[in-house]
Amino acid sequence: MIIVTGGAGLIGSAIVHHLNQLGRDDILIVDHLGRTDKWRNLSPLRFRDYLEKDVFERLLDEGKLAERLPGGEKPEAVFHLGACSATTEADATYLINNNFEYTRKLALAALAADARFIYASSAATYGDGEHGFVDDHSGLAELRPMNMYGYSKQLFDLWAQRRGILDTIVGIKYFNVYGPNEQHKGEMRSLVLKAYEQICSTGTLRLFKSYRPEYGDGEQLRDFIYVKDAAAMTVHFLQNRSAGGIFNVGGGTTVSWNRLARAVFGAMQKPVSIAYIDMPESIRATYQYITCAETAKIRGAGYMQSVTSVEDAVTDYIRNYLVTGKRLGD
Repeated sequence: MIIVTGGAGLIGSAIVHHLNQLGRDDILIVDHLGRTDKWRNLSPLRFRDYLEKDVFERLLDEGKLAERLPGGEKPEAVFHLGACSATTEADATYLINNNFEYTRKLALAALAADARFIYASSAATYGDGEHGFVDDHSGLAELRPMNMYGYSKQLFDLWAQRRGILDTIVGIKYFNVYGPNEQHKGEMRSLVLKAYEQICSTGTLRLFKSYRPEYGDGEQLRDFIYVKDAAAMTVHFLQNRSAGGIFNVGGGTTVSWNRLARAVFGAMQKPVSIAYIDMPESIRATYQYITCAETAKIRGAGYMQSVTSVEDAVTDYIRNYLVTGKRLGD
C-alpha cells in the first residue's frame, strides 16, 4: 500500500497518475477537498481508498491507521505532498502546524512502519539564491527563505538533519511546477494557466516589470518543470531505495517569463501581445529574480530521463488539457 497525502493536488495527483501508469493502484489518497474542485482531479485516477486529512491525522494519532488499510497491512511508502503551498500565507502558526508539525509526525510514523518516506520540501528554502541552489546538506542552515512558507519547509529539513534521519528519507525541492490539475490553486496557479485565461479573455498577457537593472521587463528567470516530469522524478525514489537526502527537482536551466509567454501564445496560435505592469509594493522586497536547480545530485541517484522543454510541455498542457477540459488520466 502506498499513501499519497495531497493526492488530489497538482503534484500529488500527478504522482498517483504516474503510479497508475506503472500498474499500481494500491493507493490511499489523503487530502482536504473543502470547497474546491480538486475532486475532479481524483475522478480519472485509480486508488483503493480516500481519507480527509483530519480523519487521517486522527487515526495516525490514535495508532489506528492500520485499521483503514486492507488487511491491516503496513504502508510500503508515503509520498507526503500535503501542505499549504501559498507563498503569501501570513499565518505563521498555521504554517508551522500544517507544514512542519504534521510532516514531522508523519515522518516518524513512516519510519516506525519501515515505510519509504518521500516528502515535499521547496525551492523557496533557497531564498534569493545568495547561497546558490545546490541540494547539499552541509549548507542547509545557511539558507534564508524569503517568506514564511519557505521557512516552514526549511524547519523540517533542519529538524530531520538534526535528528539524523535525513539520509534515510527523501526531501524534494520542487522548483516552478506547472501542468494539468492545478485549476484549484487560485493565485498560486502557474503563469501558464493564468496566461491562457488572460489571452482567451483579452488577447494580451500581463507580466511584472523588473525593478533590477540587470533584468529587463519579463526577463526575470525561473526554473520551470512540467508536472509529469516532476512526478516521474519523485516516483524514481520509490524505485531507488538506496538514495536519501534532499534532491532538487527542476529543469536544471533558466527560462524567462517572456520565453514562457511566447510558448503560451505559440501553443494557442495567437500573436504575441505582452503588457508590463507594476509589481505590487507588498512583494517587491521578497521577489525572486532567478531560480535554477542544480540537478547533478538527482542524476547521480540514477534518474536519467530527459526533461520536457518548456515549448513542448506548454503545448501538451494547453492543447491536450486546458482546451479539452481533461484531467490527468482522462
